[in-house]
Amino acid sequence: MDSCDRRVRAYKNGKTFDQCRDMAESMNPKFKKQIEDKGKVLWTEILEQVNHDELIYKFTLKFLRRDGYDIGNHKISEVKKFTL
Repeated sequence: MDSCDRRVRAYKNGKTFDQCRDMAESMNPKFKKQIEDKGKVLWTEILEQVNHDELIYKFTLKFLRRDGYDIGNHKISEVKKFTL
């Protein structure tokens, strides 16, 4: 049975899964700075900055959540710092 090898499958612009993950990780400091400066970043702003690449967009949100940010939901489509 054939299976997809995530290391060689090309996503948007011919990048592999791991390359997309690394790109998202490298973009996170920029998004964190925007959140610190403006208080929040809209999902649409993130999508535009990742050039409408869905995989990088999802990784970016995942990594922001991992780093302690509130990534919102379908009703509140923004990323901001958690408030206690």
